[in-house]
Amino acid sequence: MKKNYNLIGGIAVLAVVVLAIGVIGYIVSKPDPVPIQGEACASEYRVSGKVPGRIEVLFVKEGQRISKGDTIAFVDSPEVKAKLAQANAARKAASAQSLKASNGARKEEVTGAYELWQQALIQEELLKKSLDRMQKLFDEKVVSAQKYDEIKAKYDAAHAQALAAASQYEMAVKGARAEDKAAAQALVEQADGALMEVESYLDELYLTSPADGIVSDVFPKAGELVGTGAPVASVTDLEDVWFTFSIREDQLHGLKQGDRITVMIPALDGRETEAVVNYIAVRESYATWKATKSTAMYDAKTFEVRAVPVSKVEGLLPGMSALVKQ
Repeated sequence: MKKNYNLIGGIAVLAVVVLAIGVIGYIVSKPDPVPIQGEACASEYRVSGKVPGRIEVLFVKEGQRISKGDTIAFVDSPEVKAKLAQANAARKAASAQSLKASNGARKEEVTGAYELWQQALIQEELLKKSLDRMQKLFDEKVVSAQKYDEIKAKYDAAHAQALAAASQYEMAVKGARAEDKAAAQALVEQADGALMEVESYLDELYLTSPADGIVSDVFPKAGELVGTGAPVASVTDLEDVWFTFSIREDQLHGLKQGDRITVMIPALDGRETEAVVNYIAVRESYATWKATKSTAMYDAKTFEVRAVPVSKVEGLLPGMSALVKQ
């Protein structure tokens, strides 16, 4: 019986040793969790203009800190200056036409119209006297009906001429019609609009920074031509920084917007900071599928996850690596 006890004890000790070796082997051989690596990003603005021209002066250099509204470059555009001269000339011409319509005819024209009216009235009065005399003679059967009709026709013509002269004089006094004045004023407003458009292009000749930040790129050199919308410089806003990660869906583990994660930044001597997840979206389907195992199972898709630091991280620059602490 004593021998049996010894045998059982040996077997138990052996089992414990085998179990311990298995646990130690599992711990040693257990793979480390796959690190989730991303990078810091920041808002970047492309500075460009509406007006094509030649870069006359560059006021900034790459790496220079600038403030919102600072001038980055001046673009020289002779075409805009020519259009400004044309717009000013059109404005002056339209103003002159409007003034002419408002003031009416010149004093000399009014006087001439008045003299013609008076002349027509005298002629009418003279023929009226002749017609009255002819009427008496016609009633007494002294003159023929033909003579009477001739004088009557001349008087009617003189009367009509007097009315026409009176209308011409009245028109000269009143000036242009209300419609003509409105049309002339509309031409002035149209010229004002064209002038405002050209003046707005003048403001576009000075390219300014849309935000505080650092000049990350300057594309053309002084003297080079740039087209409409062509970028002249890039400004990076270091106050608007976030982390972006590409995470396989089997590593998300229920991560959702609003969750807080701890991010370690190797470039800042391993400094850690908290960040809040504010964006989760699947990436484009191309080149984002990855098998979870070499055989069977399923393909995992990649998601883009963005997180904003809870507090400002001094020294953090776009492009620095970021690791999610698990």
